[in-house]
Parts: sequence; C-alpha cells; structure tokens
Amino acid sequence: MKNKGFSKGLANYGDAGFSRFLRSAFIKGGGYSSDALSRPVIGIVNTGSAYNPCHGNMTQLIEAAKRGIFMAGGLPMEFPTISVAESFSQPTSMYLRNLMSMDTEEMILAQPMDAVILIGGCDKTVPAQIMGAASANVPAIELVTGAMLTGSHQGERVGACTDCRRYWGKYRAGEINDEQIDAVNDRLVASVGTCAVMGTASTMACITEALGISVPGSASPPAVTSDRMRIAELTGTCAVRMAKENLTPDKILTGKSFENALRVLLAIGGSTNGIVHLTAMAGRMGIDIDLARLDDMGRDTPVLLDLKPSGQHYMEDFHRAGGMATLLRELKPLLHLDAMTVTGRTLGEEIENAAPSFPQDVVRTINNPIYPQGGIAVLRGNLAPGGAIIKQSAADARLMEHEGRAVVFEGLEDMAERIDSEDLDVTADDILVLKNIGPTAAAMPEAGYIPIPKKLGKLGVKDILRMSDGRMSGTAFGSIVLHITPEAAIGGPLAYVQSGDRIRLSLAERSLMLLVSDEELAERRLQKPMTRPTAPRGYKKLFLDTITQADQGVDFDFLRAEHFTDKVPKQRD
Repeated sequence: MKNKGFSKGLANYGDAGFSRFLRSAFIKGGGYSSDALSRPVIGIVNTGSAYNPCHGNMTQLIEAAKRGIFMAGGLPMEFPTISVAESFSQPTSMYLRNLMSMDTEEMILAQPMDAVILIGGCDKTVPAQIMGAASANVPAIELVTGAMLTGSHQGERVGACTDCRRYWGKYRAGEINDEQIDAVNDRLVASVGTCAVMGTASTMACITEALGISVPGSASPPAVTSDRMRIAELTGTCAVRMAKENLTPDKILTGKSFENALRVLLAIGGSTNGIVHLTAMAGRMGIDIDLARLDDMGRDTPVLLDLKPSGQHYMEDFHRAGGMATLLRELKPLLHLDAMTVTGRTLGEEIENAAPSFPQDVVRTINNPIYPQGGIAVLRGNLAPGGAIIKQSAADARLMEHEGRAVVFEGLEDMAERIDSEDLDVTADDILVLKNIGPTAAAMPEAGYIPIPKKLGKLGVKDILRMSDGRMSGTAFGSIVLHITPEAAIGGPLAYVQSGDRIRLSLAERSLMLLVSDEELAERRLQKPMTRPTAPRGYKKLFLDTITQADQGVDFDFLRAEHFTDKVPKQRD
C-alpha cells in the first residue's frame, strides 16, 4: 500500500512513517475512519464558481460522482482548482487555460489520489484539465457539465450563443430596438450549462468522448437532466475501476485516439478552437498534429451533425437523437476502433454496446451530409506560411473563391474606433483584416469574429470576408479566416498588410495569398521591424516569454513533451 491511497505522495518530513502517521491523524480529524482510509482514493476536481454559470450544476455532479465512487468501494476526495469562464475572463479565457492546466497537474501530483475525476464545461476548462492530467499521468476521467436548455422568444426557439450573435447583428443593423434586444437577452440562456449549440464547449464534450477519456454517452446529456446525473454516477464507478487497473492517460490518449477526435471534430462542424486545444493536448503526450494531413482528412470527412452554427438543431436535440453513439456508428468505417477508452474497452466495443439506432434527423448519413467535407479547412500561402484555418461549413460559399481589397485594423482599439464610422472606406467586396490579436499580442481572444461594419449592416450585408491571427467562438458563423501563423506581433507577414493591398482566398486550392511582391514585403519589414511583446513580472511575463503559436496549441513551450514520437493524422494508403 506504500504507493496507493493515502500512503501515496507523502509530505517530506524526513521520516516516511511519521508522514503517514501525521496524514492519518489529520484526515481522521475530518471524521474519516481507518476503514475509509484503506480504500482507493478518487480525487474530484471542483471548478464551481459564481463567475461560471456553465458550471452551475457542479454541486449535483459532485454528489452523483461521489455516490458512484462509494458504490464501487472507493473514497471520494473533492478539491478545488481555478475555474475559467469564457464571458467572465479578461482579457480572454485563453489567457488562463495554461494556468488552469498547471493548477490541475500540480494538485493531482501534490495530493494523494489513485484516480481523478475532472469536472469542467466552459470552453477552456476541459482542455486545460486534460492537458494537466495528461502531464500528471495519473488515471483520469473527464466529466463535462453538459449543455444548457434552449429558450423561446416570441415563439422562436433560441439558445446561446449562435442566436446571441444573430440577434446582436440585427440590433447593430437597426432591425430591432433596445427594448427588443433586452427582451431576447432574457430568453437566450434557459438554464445553467454550456452553450446549447456546437460551440467550443459542446465541441470539447464530443471530442472528449471520441478520445475515450470520458464514459460513453457523456457528451450530450443537458446539464439539468437526470441523464447527466447518471453519467456523473457512472463516472464515479468507472474512476474506481481505473484506479484499480492503473488505467493512465498515456494508455488512452494515443495517436489513434487523437485521430478519432480529429475525425469527429470535422464531422460535427466543430469549433475552430478544437484544433488549438487538441494540438495542445496532443503536445503533452508527445504527439504532433500535422495541419496539412488534417486538411486531407477533412476532404473525405463530411459534416454529419445538423447543429447550429453549421446546421439548425441544438445539443438537446443531438441527445434525443442518440448522442455520440449515433454519430460514431455512422463514422465507424473512418475510425480506429481499437483505441482504448476509460471503460477498459475499445471504442469499437463501446459502439457495439450502445443502444441500437432509430429514426432521427439530427445526425445525417455519410451519403446525405449537411456539408460534403469536414467543417474546417486549412489554408496556406505567403500570408500564412505556418497555416490558417477557416470554418467552411459556417461560411458563405460565394466568398470561398474571392479576391478583394484589404481594409486593415491594426488592433482591437483601432477596430473599435473605426468599425462603425460612416467614414470607413469599405464595401461588401472588401476583406477586413485585423492584426495583433494573436497569442503574444493579446492572448488570442475570440475577436476574430469581426463585426460587420454598421454602414454595411444597414444595407443588408450579412457576411463579408474577414481574417486575423486571433480565434473565433465556436458559436459564431461567417466567412472568417483565423489563426494566421505566424502572428503579426512577432513579425508574421500579416504585420505588413496595408489597407488597399489585394488578398486572394481560394478554398479549392487551400490558398491565402497577399498579392504584394516579395521585394515590397521585404522593404516593409525593414521599415517596421517587430519586437516580441514582453512584461516585467508575474504570470503575464511567463505567458509572453513561453507561449507558442497556434500551430503548436498556444501552450507554454516548457509544458509540451520533451520528445515527440508520433505525428497525426497518418497518411492514408
């Protein structure tokens, strides 16, 4: 029992026997018996916070998970880590993702536990937890909080946050007034839980199940349902079994499981953030994600899930349609069915164990997709030598082969000052370019969803080609190029784009070209050399000194694996 339960990871007093004696005395002070202390210890990460309504069901989830642990003969030990909520984190939740991963990793390693349940939901919490658990390599299982319920506004079904953006666009265009926007604001979030559409949180829930790091059926149950509570209980019993079998993340988070997750990301029309997070998670395991091969995978992976923003339905509809089992069954010929899961069974075995299929219209068949290729395409060219991405399934097809004049904003402040000006020189055929919102410039916020200039919105323009080195919420839609790498702040070509330059996007050729000569670009670099941003102290200094670019997951360089032994997706024969 030396390395199990409460004998694991002893505080160092120079006398191991005394360390165990002291630990036992203090935990008994909490009312625990000697019998309780002999059981497998299962940590439960509590990320509840008044600032995080997406985790508003945390108390109920913890109690259900504890019940499952007790039923399986384990001892639950709840402990807190920081909580990160997208709309409550300044300047962006992405700034805190890596800090949360460090908090998670260090608390898992510092405290005695034989396995850990990671409870998260809002956007960056799930990848942060899996990143930390992957580095700690203690048996770990993810439990997502689940999506919110949809609401109703004047008879129309609505849900955060695709409908948030749709109504806000109407408000900016003058189609609805202050009273009307306030009325819809009351209806968009009908319960606690994560966004009701295929935003980043729902994307990560689906990816987590595809990776095999959560129990089958865990991605889709809404937050405030009995199904979600039963999943929590099952997660508790599964965690005890994982502890006994020492089923560690390195046995689950393999190249094959990451390929499965990438396949699912493409098939669900998932958030572009999913690529950044999967890259960071894989990087902790020494697995490199090859964007060129990802694009190849996307060409033979259609979008099958009819959910907003790529489709019409919501997460609760996906759950009623059978959830991930329905999707995985349809994708079965494209998956690695021998990938291990937290149950100790393979993904293929879990698909076979799932309830049988039934008529539904949320998950399409391979032969009847809602979009013929994967939701995300990878672009390259002299404007993005390290790559860029576009969510093609949520874009205007008319703009996917387009050449236009650049209208450049040097940063968020510049954009805020000029985007709604009647004097802004812009037409619907132009290309909006926003610089300096990449990892080092601004911690890569979800500001890539550049608003339609008000003067164009009033004319009825609903979409315009936009591009930046930042991110976009998974709930957003439009013809938007993101993650341009290298970013402007470290001297990427984007830094030298000027208003009036011509830019050409070709989705068919996967090309993003700045139509400026190499000689002119070289001259611009000489005139405007870039210096990497720095900070004098604190977490911001750590962030700026060590943050990687989007193609490496925007992780801290020292947290990535020391040696990389695999690259995915594999090239297909």
